[in-house]
Amino acid sequence: MTTQHTRLTLNQLEETLLITLWAKALDSKLPVPMLGDTRSAEIADQIDYDFSKLKIKDSLTYETALRSKMLDDAVRSFTAAHPNAVVLDLGCGLDPRMIRCQPSAGIDWYDVDFPEVVDLRPQFLPEPSHLIGANITDTDWLADIPHDRPAMIVAEGLIPFLPGDSFQLVTHTLTTHFTTGEIALNGYTRFAAWAMKYHPTIKALGIKAAAGFDDPRIPETWSTGLTLVDEDFLTRAPEIADWPQPLRALTRAMAHSTALSRQGARILRYQF
Repeated sequence: MTTQHTRLTLNQLEETLLITLWAKALDSKLPVPMLGDTRSAEIADQIDYDFSKLKIKDSLTYETALRSKMLDDAVRSFTAAHPNAVVLDLGCGLDPRMIRCQPSAGIDWYDVDFPEVVDLRPQFLPEPSHLIGANITDTDWLADIPHDRPAMIVAEGLIPFLPGDSFQLVTHTLTTHFTTGEIALNGYTRFAAWAMKYHPTIKALGIKAAAGFDDPRIPETWSTGLTLVDEDFLTRAPEIADWPQPLRALTRAMAHSTALSRQGARILRYQF
C-alpha cells in the first residue's frame, strides 16, 4: 500500500514544528529510544518534505526526545493529582503529546498553535483534543476555556521564538485567567537563545531566536504569581546512561557544573 504524502504550506516560523517532529521520529528508530514516539515517525512519513535540510544532529535528537519525556512526566504527574484538570499545550505543532500522556476522561486537553498549524492536526492527529488556532500573544483565545479548574500549561521549544517580553505577557494572561495551576517548559539562558540563530537547523529555516533568561527565578519577578517548583537539568537525567559516546561523556562532564548545565536543555516548573 502506497503512503500518500502531504505537502505543507507553512511560513518559516511555523516550519519549526518540523524540527521537533523529525527529532522525535529519529529517536523512535534508535536501538534505545528516549521517547519512543512512533506516532511522530508515522506523521513524518506522511509529509512531503526534505527533512535532511533541517540538518538535525544526533545530539539534538537525543536532547529533544529527553526534554519531551521530562515534560510528559510533568503533565502525567499533574493530571494524576488533579483528575479534573485543564491541559494547555502551547505551540503544539504536530506533536502527539496527548497520545503519549493518555489523560483520563476527566481531563480537558487543549492544543494551541497558529490557525494554519491547528488546521493540519485533524489530518494527522484525529484524537479528540480541543483545538485552538490563535497567536498565543493575543489575549482573547482563552475566553472559552474553563478558568475554575487546575491548569497544566506546557510549552516546549516555544520561548526562543517569542519576541521581546511576549512570554512574560502571555504568562500574565494565563495566570490571570486560571485560579491555580502549573507551567512546565524547557528553559533557555540568554546565551543559549542567542546562540540558537547559529544552530544549523535554525539557520537553515532563517529564524531569529529571541528570548531567554539565566536565573530560573526571574519569572517570579514578573508579577504573575509564579513560584519556581523545580529546575531539572537534562545533563543529570538518568537516561543519559543510554546515550552514545562521546555524547554521554560530554554531557556527564557538564553535569558537574550548574552554569554549564543551564546552557543545555533544562525543564522548569512553576506553580501559580
